Amino acid sequence: MSDFEFKPWPKTPRLKRSVVITEKIDGTNACIYVNDDQTFVGAQSRNRIVTPDNDNAGFARWVYANAGALADTLGPGYHYGEWWGSGIQRAYGLKNGDKRFSLFNVDRWQSHADELAAVDSLGVVPVLYRGDFTTNAVDDTVAELAESGSRVADFDRPEGVIVYLPAARQGFKVLIENDHLPKGLAA
Repeated sequence: MSDFEFKPWPKTPRLKRSVVITEKIDGTNACIYVNDDQTFVGAQSRNRIVTPDNDNAGFARWVYANAGALADTLGPGYHYGEWWGSGIQRAYGLKNGDKRFSLFNVDRWQSHADELAAVDSLGVVPVLYRGDFTTNAVDDTVAELAESGSRVADFDRPEGVIVYLPAARQGFKVLIENDHLPKGLAA
């Protein structure tokens, strides 16, 4: 009995709450780390710490080259996003090594677009819908994105969307290709 302890069932978030749907960019998952006193800036991929000598598609080189501006703009913490562009997945029409980093946390960064733009190649993922969660809202947003193209770049083959449920603190991806699509949208 000594190893038995009370573990409550976790609180169940409500489904019928707000949702934020953003464009899912087809690049490589990345993160910028800034320490508490902003004297160190580092980079990581989804699976490992990266450096300019052991990089992931040039992300660490970009982070280290822009370390001061990134520390000043982002402040302390782990800042997750997508590193995308020339030579990475879909490339989104970018050429000549042009790459961008789009932050995922739209609630924190969307209102700071001007500050982010002051740092070369830094932005935030585009918000496509914000409102009450319904499967129709998701389907309609995916259909509109498939029809009109990417919002992050002038590109007609966007990957899909991320459906973020703040009450659950969880995101779900819906891809235009390879996922069940609304009627009339089959690829």
